[in-house]
Amino acid sequence: MRASGGHRGNLNAPILLALLAAAAVGAWLAWRSRRRARRTRLRAQELPADALRLLDARLPLHRHMPDALRGELHGCINVFLDEKRFVGCGGFEVTEEVRLTVAGWACLLLLGGRSDYYPGFTTILIYPGAFIAPEVVHDDLVEIHEAHERSGESWPRGPVVLSWEDVEEGIAAAEDGYNVVLHEFAHKLDEENAGMDGLPALDDPEQYRRWAAVLGREYASLQQDVRRGRYGVIDEYGIESPSEFFAVATEAFFVRPLDLEDEHPELYAQMAAFYRVDPARWLGTV
Repeated sequence: MRASGGHRGNLNAPILLALLAAAAVGAWLAWRSRRRARRTRLRAQELPADALRLLDARLPLHRHMPDALRGELHGCINVFLDEKRFVGCGGFEVTEEVRLTVAGWACLLLLGGRSDYYPGFTTILIYPGAFIAPEVVHDDLVEIHEAHERSGESWPRGPVVLSWEDVEEGIAAAEDGYNVVLHEFAHKLDEENAGMDGLPALDDPEQYRRWAAVLGREYASLQQDVRRGRYGVIDEYGIESPSEFFAVATEAFFVRPLDLEDEHPELYAQMAAFYRVDPARWLGTV
């Protein structure tokens, strides 16, 4: 009798699994619906006047953007602040100014709908200054542990780490084309296409061909310029890898768009197609 009863239970197992799977799918769909409704509500909310004044001071492009894009940026900031968690490290205090500054720069990269608000991670760690990051280097069979000072870091499928001192430095000296927030969040976009390799997710196969041709040529040109001691709008750190080249090109595109378009028109065109915005035109119409 016990054996027969167990047999009946086994026959019911596929039905139970199907019910559990249906319940899981239903819960996931309900969560997606709630998230969509919450995001719609947040995108429609206006930022307070003090937040707008802060964005004018901390994001120079904010004053020059078309009204429609400025409203899109504000809605994106509301969603970003709702979904991302800021954590102060090394005694750093995360204030509303810190949150708005980071969110503002990070959301510039999302104006063309390029990403689902940086999926796959939630935490932003902020140190008062440069921080020490461990690194493991392999030389054949030898494993070498090193420590490097960093101004920012983007962990694959993990948090973004920022030095607030470097965030402030990038805002104060925009003529250098340096912005650690843009740099690290460009890595997050790069990561969305199965790894950080300087090739983010593009719209169509033809765009991949153009991207590879232009960025490959520009990457090689930067390496040659650095070897010869020639420096321009693209930071020399970009020679480290195609991923770093994409990140520094993103910095130049949003911080010094007129200079990037003047010195590297084909690269500017590729970045404009990818981000679906044209910041040089915003500045050029003032």
